[in-house]
Amino acid sequence: MDMYNGGPEVSIRALKKDSMKFVLSNTDLSVANALRRIMIAEVPTMAIDMVEIETNSTVLTDEFIAHRLGMIPLSSFDVDRIQYTRDCTCTLYCPNCSVELTLHVKVNVDYDDMNDPTIDKTRQVTSLDLVTSDESVKPVSDDRAHPILIVKMRPGQELKLKCVAKKGVAKEHAKWSPVYGVSFEYDPYNKLRHSHYWIEEDEKLEWGVSANAVEEAPIDPNEPFDYNAKPDRYYMEVETSGCMKPEDVALRAMTIMQDKLGGLQIKLDDEFKEDTQRWGY
Repeated sequence: MDMYNGGPEVSIRALKKDSMKFVLSNTDLSVANALRRIMIAEVPTMAIDMVEIETNSTVLTDEFIAHRLGMIPLSSFDVDRIQYTRDCTCTLYCPNCSVELTLHVKVNVDYDDMNDPTIDKTRQVTSLDLVTSDESVKPVSDDRAHPILIVKMRPGQELKLKCVAKKGVAKEHAKWSPVYGVSFEYDPYNKLRHSHYWIEEDEKLEWGVSANAVEEAPIDPNEPFDYNAKPDRYYMEVETSGCMKPEDVALRAMTIMQDKLGGLQIKLDDEFKEDTQRWGY
């Protein structure tokens, strides 16, 4: 581990509202992959977990609508103040561990327009129709002109329901994932030969190097292969669903990883003390 003295380093290459590119260096491949997995599956967010449907005369079934509602990303910038339901003292849900959202849409029948083919009588029910009890937890919509579609309704149809959003992580269900995707690349020139390409005629023409290759030196054909070389520079990209800032997702993931490693170290220390007392060495 001498090659990683000084600890991991992070350098941000690009930062946007819902995506970030950064370079993680001076650490092992397993750490980079663990960070990727934690960002995907263990950063807590808010998502609709319970749906109570009172009236539904649309073409979609209750289960279909409930599933679509659950996959709508909710803003989770202040998720730390919400408790997990399993840690709350309430019987089912309460303001300390949940947020209620309601929806009630009824398309009235206008008999004067029923026979006019030029008038679109379809009503689109979207995420903008959800009314939240907490403004810090509401459907994510960067563009009000293109919200998330839930169902389409015709005259005479009605949809009335109540949703309960709870705190969770994506290893329980994908709806709690704060990201659409996390990717990372290392060794763009394949100096370590970890990648095996399918080659028909010419490797360089069929498999071009990625954009990250500009930050590393190209392969020297006269340089001997180093069997002990290990990757120590990883080009990572995070794209969020809009429920959290990408930098917050990365920072929370790093904090979670530190807590996990700290807990493991404490457990190992306790085991070592027990063995020392038992065997006297």
